[in-house]
Amino acid sequence: MNPTPESEAVAEVVPAPPVVPTDREVFQRLATGRERIAAELGRVIVGQREVIDQILIALFAGGHCLITGAPGLAKTLLVKSIASIFDLKFQRIQFTPDLMPTDITGTEILQKDGDERRMHFVKGPIFAQILLADEINRTPPKTQAALLEAMQEHQVTAAGVRHPLEEPFFVLATQNPIEMEGTYPLPVAQLDRFMFNVVIDYLPAADEAEVVARTTAGPAPRLQSLYHGGDVLRFHEFVRKVPIDPALIRYAVDLAAASRPGQPGAPAFVTESVSWGAGTRAAQNLVLGGKARALLAGRAHVILDDLRALALPVLRHRILLNYRADAQGLKVEEVVRRLVEAVPAPALT
Repeated sequence: MNPTPESEAVAEVVPAPPVVPTDREVFQRLATGRERIAAELGRVIVGQREVIDQILIALFAGGHCLITGAPGLAKTLLVKSIASIFDLKFQRIQFTPDLMPTDITGTEILQKDGDERRMHFVKGPIFAQILLADEINRTPPKTQAALLEAMQEHQVTAAGVRHPLEEPFFVLATQNPIEMEGTYPLPVAQLDRFMFNVVIDYLPAADEAEVVARTTAGPAPRLQSLYHGGDVLRFHEFVRKVPIDPALIRYAVDLAAASRPGQPGAPAFVTESVSWGAGTRAAQNLVLGGKARALLAGRAHVILDDLRALALPVLRHRILLNYRADAQGLKVEEVVRRLVEAVPAPALT
C-alpha cells in the first residue's frame, strides 16, 4: 500500500475558542433574567415573589441562603425548580439526629484495584451545585460543621486529601421555626456563613386556592432551562464590577455597626435589647447583594433602596436578642426596622 502523500494528509481540526460574552451582553441577560425566571417559575410556584428575588440575588452574588418556614410551603419545590432553570445538579439531604458527617461529605472505602486493594473516596451528596440541607437544625453540631468547609472553601477534605466541589456551589438550608424540641440551634459562626435568612410565610387565601387547584389537576409541568452553570459564574464576576458610591459602602458599614451593643453610635434600643450584633460580613453581604439587586432591576449602579431592601434578610440571623427583649416580646425584625430608620441616609456624590 502506498503511503498517503503529505499533500493529501487530513488536516487536524482545531476547535474554535469559546465565545466569551461582553459585559454589555452579560448585563442584558441579567436585566432581562428576572422576568424570564419569574415567568418560568410561575408555572409551578404561586406567589412568593420577594422570596424568589432574595434567593436569586444570593445565587447571582455567590452566597448561601438559610430558609425559615413551616412545612408544606414548597421550599423543596422552589429550590428544585431554580436548579432546573439554571441546569444545575441538585441534591437534597434530610438532616436527622443520627446523620454523620461522612454521610454528607463522603468516605473512603477499600476497593480491589487489579491485584491490589486501595482506598478510594466515594463522594457524598454534598458534591452538587445546589444543595438543599433540609431541617439543618435537626442534626448535631458535629454534622452541621461538616458544611462549614464546603460553604466557605468550596471543598471537602477527607483523609488529608482536598476534593474541590463543582462550581457554582450554592447551599440552601431550611429550618422549621415551629417544632424546636430536639433541635440543635446553628452556631453563630455557621449562621454568619449564610448571606441571607429568607423567611417563607403562608400564602394569601387566593394564592393558596390556586396552589390547591393546580396540584390536584395533573402533573407539574417540566421547566425549561434558561441558563447553565457557566452563566452563573459569569454573573458572579459581573456583579462585583457594579459601581457603588463610597457613601453607600459607609452606610452599609454604619448599619452593621449600629447593631452592636455598647459600640459608639449604637442606638439606645440596641444596647437595651441586643446581646450580639452583626459583624463585617454583614456589610459585605449588603453591598454585594445590593449590586446583584441593582442588576436584576435593570440598573448598572447601586442605590440606597437596594441596601435598605436587603437589610432584613442580611441582619435577621446575625443579631442575637437578650433576655430583656424576649421578656418584652420584641422580635428581631422590629430591631432591624428601627435600625434602618435610625441610621441616617448618606449624602451621595
